[in-house]
Amino acid sequence: MTKTQKQYLLILIGGIIFPIGVNLFIAPYKMYNGGVIGIAQILRTFLQPIFQPFLKEGMDIAGIINFILNIPLMIIAYKGISKSFFFKSAFSIAVQTIVFSYIPANNFVINDLLTSIIIGGIVSGVGVGITLQAGGCCGGTDVLGVYYSIKKPGLTVGKLTSSINVLVYSSYAILFNLETAIYSVIYAVILAMICDRYHHQNINVAVTIVTKNKNVYKEICSKLTRGVTYWNGFGGFEDKETHVIMTVISKFEIAELKRIVYAIDDKAFITFSEGLSLAGNFEKRLI
Repeated sequence: MTKTQKQYLLILIGGIIFPIGVNLFIAPYKMYNGGVIGIAQILRTFLQPIFQPFLKEGMDIAGIINFILNIPLMIIAYKGISKSFFFKSAFSIAVQTIVFSYIPANNFVINDLLTSIIIGGIVSGVGVGITLQAGGCCGGTDVLGVYYSIKKPGLTVGKLTSSINVLVYSSYAILFNLETAIYSVIYAVILAMICDRYHHQNINVAVTIVTKNKNVYKEICSKLTRGVTYWNGFGGFEDKETHVIMTVISKFEIAELKRIVYAIDDKAFITFSEGLSLAGNFEKRLI
């Protein structure tokens, strides 16, 4: 299986998991997702009774509405991010549309609201995170999240989504009731946290490598195309000269870095420091 095939398989899995989290754990309690899907759910609430006579039994139109609302955002993805990101995200949205439409949104899986909200946030967050990790997104505000994360390095998809959801959930409080808005916010916060944990391309990692082979830094520059800083050091036990290399990568690149280093020096010592703040010229590779 090629790298691209694996990515589309992950996007397929993420595109199935996300709607399951929404329709099985959130929608039965009349809670709402954030962003574009949340808007689609609101519209579904008002439009479903009108179109019900024309739909198959158990069919939910939220997925179809979500697909329509995502069209302008897909144009942003195509023009402002990349064609690869566009096709992967379009595939994810198509999968979601099918799953949203055919998984009933009125069956109670868990008979406790708060527990259902927490599990729904975790499941949905995993679905979104897997899709982002594979180089696509679940559409909606995730497109804007990726777009602005590239433009503004300090921003993450989860943070931007949470900010936009403040406006969306405020409308829930006005249209429905405050309790619906509060529980929906709890769901959104959990989703955003899980999403950011899975979106490895958005997690910065400082790496320090101690090796006796100076060619390691050249291979990192060549194959990972990441800048490095290196200096000569001495081992404490043997007092022999060694080379210390420092670089910053994304968590997504750790496996590739290890492969490069250990192919040259299988006794190299590597330390990783995750989640650091950066300033300066660092290229984010979110897709």
